[in-house]
Amino acid sequence: MTVRLPEVDAAVLRRRKTIIAALRQLVPGEGVITSEHELRAYESDGLTAYRQMPMVVVLPETTEQVSAVLRYCYEEGIKVVPRGAGTSLSGGALPLADGVLLGMAKFNRIREIDFDNRVAVVEPGVTNLAVSNAVAERGFYYAPDPSSQIACTIGGNIAENSGGVHCLKYGVTTNNVLGCEIVLMTGEILRIGGRHLDSSGYDFLGLVTGSEGLLGVVTEVTVRILRKPETARAVLIGFPSSEDAGECVSLIIGSGIIPAGMEMMDGPAIRAAEDFVHVGYPLDCEALLIVELDGPQAEVDHLITRVEEIARRCRAKSCRASHSEEERVLFWAGRKAAFPAVGRISPDYYCMDGTIPRAKLPAVLAAMKDMAAKYGLRVANVFHAGDGNLHPLILYDANKEGELDRAEAFGAEILKLCVEVGGVLTGEHGVGIEKRDLMPVMFTQTDLNAQQRVKCAFDEKGLLNPGKVFPTLHRCAELGRMHISGGKLPFPDIPRF
Repeated sequence: MTVRLPEVDAAVLRRRKTIIAALRQLVPGEGVITSEHELRAYESDGLTAYRQMPMVVVLPETTEQVSAVLRYCYEEGIKVVPRGAGTSLSGGALPLADGVLLGMAKFNRIREIDFDNRVAVVEPGVTNLAVSNAVAERGFYYAPDPSSQIACTIGGNIAENSGGVHCLKYGVTTNNVLGCEIVLMTGEILRIGGRHLDSSGYDFLGLVTGSEGLLGVVTEVTVRILRKPETARAVLIGFPSSEDAGECVSLIIGSGIIPAGMEMMDGPAIRAAEDFVHVGYPLDCEALLIVELDGPQAEVDHLITRVEEIARRCRAKSCRASHSEEERVLFWAGRKAAFPAVGRISPDYYCMDGTIPRAKLPAVLAAMKDMAAKYGLRVANVFHAGDGNLHPLILYDANKEGELDRAEAFGAEILKLCVEVGGVLTGEHGVGIEKRDLMPVMFTQTDLNAQQRVKCAFDEKGLLNPGKVFPTLHRCAELGRMHISGGKLPFPDIPRF
């Protein structure tokens, strides 16, 4: 995939000192970062193959400061890239050389916990896991739990509509967010939703969740908190092949069972995780399913038995159910640590994110084996099997000429296959710059124009996180007559490491 960002505006760079002085007036103290060695910390997000130094970083602490910064940038025509914890795997927070990087790390307070209404009001810099920890004493938790939950923030979860191992039953971020405070590029502060379950009118909350920082900057979030289930048990099921595990996934869902979570790992991922965490995974299997059931104890015990029966029909080699909370947590420990574990067996890896219909899982896994041979690269599969969200980890060595290019081509072919079988380009990592040039595989130009008109309604000057999501940038004023006059703005290449 060729990744490009908008050209650097030389005039803006010449005005850098003026811009920095103005930002320091708006965010006094240590809220503006300008030195090169400090800016290096922000040159990339989790997609580390692409790097770009920002012109300046500003770290506001209040909604009013965010509003003032955005209003100033709007009036002066300065681009802005919002950033949370920087864990994005699609380049969604990649800076611009002629833009302000707006870091939201100081928005890290839990403002209120309302157990009566079962909500928590938090700032976007609060980590995902911190929400669950804050309400655990009263027997509550926050359901979405991406593997990076110890580091990723609620604001970033909203930007990418993140999921996690329990999204099959409890939904992704959009199903667990009730309200937002959002600042538009003009500096206008909006409140969308609230503590109530439903809102009348257009679903602006649904539009903002998953918008990848293109529509506004979130400064407060009201999330739904849930009672912990009475009982939760997990089953480790080993299979001789990924195809057998994929068949088991389909049969479990087809039988009417909705697990709290259903995760799958293939042979390379199993062995890497076991070597890293030592949780007792079966090493003689080529695929491992972790199926978790929760609810009343009698129901959970009954469903565990049914899942074990289905697993045996799918030629399972081993089947082990947890009998304590400690054992259940241990089962998940390897899956949660799978990404860093794979990092121990390869100098680099490229984490993909596509979603397919569950019934297509065996065919797609088989096709990926053929692709691995074609590109001469190994792949370790770790994914949310229950909702078909694949996370193939393509192993490569960036120090070897051509391997990164092959890894990207391999990843692009996987994503094209996902769309071909009826799936989508991304399940939770977002489009960012990584999948931007693949958007025409899934959408027609008419579709893309309609999506960009939505952005124009929120950000008429196209200043907020430009260069992300859309393969071709159009001027908002020309979108209505593009079929006649065009209005395309080319993207130049950016540095890749």
